[in-house]
Amino acid sequence: MTLSELLAAAQVADGSVAMDIGDDWSQGRSLFGGIQAVVGWRAMRALVPAAIPLRTLQMTFIDPVPGGTVRATARVLRTGKNTVHVEARLEDSGKLQASMIGVFGAARESRVRVDMPAPPGKAFDKPFRFMPGLTPNFMQQFDVSLIDGAPPLANTQATRASYQLGLHDSGPLTEAHLLVFADFVPPVALSWMAKPTPGSSLTWMFELLREDFTAHPPTGWRADAQLLAARDGYTSQSTALHAPDGTAIVLSRQSMVVFD
Repeated sequence: MTLSELLAAAQVADGSVAMDIGDDWSQGRSLFGGIQAVVGWRAMRALVPAAIPLRTLQMTFIDPVPGGTVRATARVLRTGKNTVHVEARLEDSGKLQASMIGVFGAARESRVRVDMPAPPGKAFDKPFRFMPGLTPNFMQQFDVSLIDGAPPLANTQATRASYQLGLHDSGPLTEAHLLVFADFVPPVALSWMAKPTPGSSLTWMFELLREDFTAHPPTGWRADAQLLAARDGYTSQSTALHAPDGTAIVLSRQSMVVFD
């Protein structure tokens, strides 16, 4: 199912959601982290007016989330003059799988405005295709090209990777679509490996820079990732997500682990 189809089929109550997510969104023994975030976001969105956009989301991945019915509950922590803080938890039979804090905020007038520059042009364009049994299942939801840096398993000590992304989805673009775009990029550290090596995210910080993204198509997006630091099997990676016109829409920061 596409992301829009999953959202349309979600069973939503006041502060809770259940979504049936198939193996086509899996990543190894767990669901893709971006789709896990979507489940928690959907529960939070049920408590926050649609007119108040998401500004930032912090997520901790605690336990594998298998495919099937995924459930999340949310509660408002605080409602201020401009912002609403909401907590969401993914749980299975009382077992905590992931924890999230989302901050939704109304726009305020400010003299401070700094826009990120548009990214550079493509260094090259190499299709990065879904290959059953070799690449994660969730990749079948995307059209991907590597346009700079190095891919996983390149046996190259790269510190950056850039991808052009398209999502197989005909629905209108939502914050949920940005979550799956922003989490697509694999650990840059995996480019150092010459053979398949496990790697996963521990924590994720997602920051939405602009709320005027909905008119963009679900194709032609660009994710620029940089490996900032690595030691003792843990890495710090940042990603900037740009719309098809080059506008920066999301900043992302992840703490990851690689098992090599």
